[in-house]
Amino acid sequence: MRSRHPLNLKAVLMVTMATPTEQALDAPIGALLSLMWLASPALPIGGFSYSEGLEAAVDHGLVTNEASAATWLINQLELVQARGDMALIAKAIPAWKANDFPEASRLNQWVLMTRETAEMRLQSVQMGRSLLELLRNLDRLTSDQARWTDTHTATLPMMMALAFANDGVSVSHALNAYSFGWAENMTQAAIKTIPLGQSAGQRMLMTLARAIPTAVARAIELPEDERVSFAPRLAILSSRHEHQYSRLFRS
Repeated sequence: MRSRHPLNLKAVLMVTMATPTEQALDAPIGALLSLMWLASPALPIGGFSYSEGLEAAVDHGLVTNEASAATWLINQLELVQARGDMALIAKAIPAWKANDFPEASRLNQWVLMTRETAEMRLQSVQMGRSLLELLRNLDRLTSDQARWTDTHTATLPMMMALAFANDGVSVSHALNAYSFGWAENMTQAAIKTIPLGQSAGQRMLMTLARAIPTAVARAIELPEDERVSFAPRLAILSSRHEHQYSRLFRS
């Protein structure tokens, strides 16, 4: 009979069990819990402090209610996330698994070069750095990975891919978790900025959840030369948000 131990975060993430038999039995549950942890808005990396242009869209009258907010976020999922950071994570996970550090460097540089505004770069770097520190504190890096991070500016997509790779989850499962976590953060941003009620937020989240599998499939299948991070209206709103008089969010 399996011994009962108090559940702790490190044990969940590392899926370390007493015997090979127990490890085989609990590995799928451990991987699922790890995905839930990484997708949670409660992950202490600052995701709650960014709206990714949504606050500026509300300020300029482009998003005014539940319907327009849902449309805005669906477009952002399909046109920005699926073609950009999600597609990058799909390539970064196998690179980390293979210890292909030159490829990891190339992908990380792509992230840094494609942030179109100061706020977008700040979000990617700040959240990436916070996730990196969390992974270090939880002993979730190999020595080679730690050396790589010592010489590179960590970005959120690359650190998420690293966490997923070290947990051994599939690219599809990782992207579904990542995009649902993004959807939760954006829904909460919409609730606060428009503002909306919690029921409206749950309807929006349900709509986004239905669109996620298609976005994930597109991100996985997207050829390397078609990956883009080009969203002119979003970039303009992000630039305007830097000088917006009243703000709840950092982007």
